[in-house]
Amino acid sequence: MFYEVVASAGKINMEPYGATVQSLENRESRNETSITEFILLGFGDDQALQILLFSLFLLIYTVTMAGNILIVLLVATDQHLQTPMYFFLGNLSCLETFCSSNILPRMLFSFLTGRKTISVNACFVQNYFLGAFGAIQCCLLSVMSYDRYLAICKPLHYVTVMNGKLCLQLIAGSWVNGLLASTLTITFMSKLVFCDSNKINHFFCDTFPVIDLSCSETHILKLIMYVLSSMFTIPPFMITLSSYIFIIVAIMRIPSTTGKQKAFSTCSSHPFVVTLFYCTLMAVYLIPNINTLGGLKKFFSVFYTILTPMLNPIIYSLRNKEVKDAFKRLTSCLIVQTQKEMANYCFPLCVFNVFSSSISKIS
Repeated sequence: MFYEVVASAGKINMEPYGATVQSLENRESRNETSITEFILLGFGDDQALQILLFSLFLLIYTVTMAGNILIVLLVATDQHLQTPMYFFLGNLSCLETFCSSNILPRMLFSFLTGRKTISVNACFVQNYFLGAFGAIQCCLLSVMSYDRYLAICKPLHYVTVMNGKLCLQLIAGSWVNGLLASTLTITFMSKLVFCDSNKINHFFCDTFPVIDLSCSETHILKLIMYVLSSMFTIPPFMITLSSYIFIIVAIMRIPSTTGKQKAFSTCSSHPFVVTLFYCTLMAVYLIPNINTLGGLKKFFSVFYTILTPMLNPIIYSLRNKEVKDAFKRLTSCLIVQTQKEMANYCFPLCVFNVFSSSISKIS
């Protein structure tokens, strides 16, 4: 009887111990298989589709970089564009070059080589800059719409209100807020543990697809992300939307039909691009993740990460008469400079030819 009691007591005591050992073994096996790289699934594995997408996105990247770098160059060198509006446009173009270069070169490399892996550290770096540039652009677009509101609806106060100091403060505030928000996000994400699947159903390291792969507790992090996303999308969008509504009302009060048509032709495309950017951004980051929406969110991501950086210089600047005139002045200056350099190069050559012909005549 005594031995039976001891044996039964031993069984009772050993069961929790065995469960604890099993739990520790599972945790150790998780740590041992902790992943070090992700696989970006992108747009599938069809070789013909990869070649088509490579050609398409290479064209988009070339147009984006050429247009935005041209705007930055014109704003920096032409004295006629030294105004608050073009100062903001120059900053937006500079931001767009960074945003496109953060995603497209990696995509083009994947299309060309078929290599879809990316290290965890590189993924976090891409995600950090993606979040920072997105938040900065939201703030910057609202600043630009407020600038246009003052210029059109409050023209007498525009020069005194939108001075150089305020312009610098608005730009600095946009960059600082965006970088701080992204730093906060990536700090939390860096503490996540990834131990199961490493396949991201996206063409870049987006925040929620990366968080969904973690085997850590992510509810608080997702809540923080929803709060930050709401703060950096809804208020700037409301400011931008309100500014353009006031601008449209002011345009409608213009007595001249020609003046109305000119104003609408200039400003009508601005709200369209801004709405496209904000709506696709909010659809991706404010709507909770559902498996059926994964492909749709990937499609929306193409708009705010790839298409709007290409469209912004065309919509905001290259259709503008002042920018066209600045481009003509820059082109004329480059042609004159080239002609001078060619003349400086050709003059010694001409002297040498004359001298050699004279020598040949004498001989």
